[in-house]
Amino acid sequence: MLNKRVELFDCNRCVFKSLSCRFMKEDEFEVIRKASVQLKFKKGEVVYKQGGKAQSLIFLHSGIVKFCYQYETGQNYTMTVVRGPKLLGGANLFFQETNIFSIEALEECDICLIDLPAFVQVAMRNPSYILALCENTLNMFQHSIFNFISLAHNHVNGRIANVLLYLWEHVYRNSGFDFTLSRKELAQFAACSHENVITTLSRFNKEGFIELEGKKIIIKDIAGLSEISKRG
Repeated sequence: MLNKRVELFDCNRCVFKSLSCRFMKEDEFEVIRKASVQLKFKKGEVVYKQGGKAQSLIFLHSGIVKFCYQYETGQNYTMTVVRGPKLLGGANLFFQETNIFSIEALEECDICLIDLPAFVQVAMRNPSYILALCENTLNMFQHSIFNFISLAHNHVNGRIANVLLYLWEHVYRNSGFDFTLSRKELAQFAACSHENVITTLSRFNKEGFIELEGKKIIIKDIAGLSEISKRG
């Protein structure tokens, strides 16, 4: 007996379908939908692994994930943190046979894995669709690029201020949020030591830029953090 297809969320109300059907007919999208699998990932689970074979395009329906890169030295770096709904994995779409980074769930996530050959088959008939997906991917990674610039030019205070502002504006969307990133993961995002993160957060707290309540971080002075980010 064939296993019944698991539906975690309604495709008809999905952002990915809305985007796709601006450029293709319903029956074309149906080819993509039938080649997709909806899965739930728990916090800490790896969605796909750096160096593994690129077999799927990923749509993050809900939840938060981080993009990770491991250097040859074994050092881990967090490239960016993303909240759904968002199309992921576009960097591997046409040019890479292996995953160039890992994606890990920071909280429970609903994710759609879309078969890459089936997707490419439909997408190649719709050039405007490919351009829209490329734009979507570039918009997502521009924050990663800006973070690299911050790492190159800023001291620890500026890096951590920049990361806090990014997480507040683009991920948690609130001035007070419970961190799904550990202090260690925050250090990997800001490219500094775990001790630097703890010391800097404590200083920001004392100086009134943020308020710490356990794992909860409340941003009290956005303008002040922005100034620290700019000064580096």
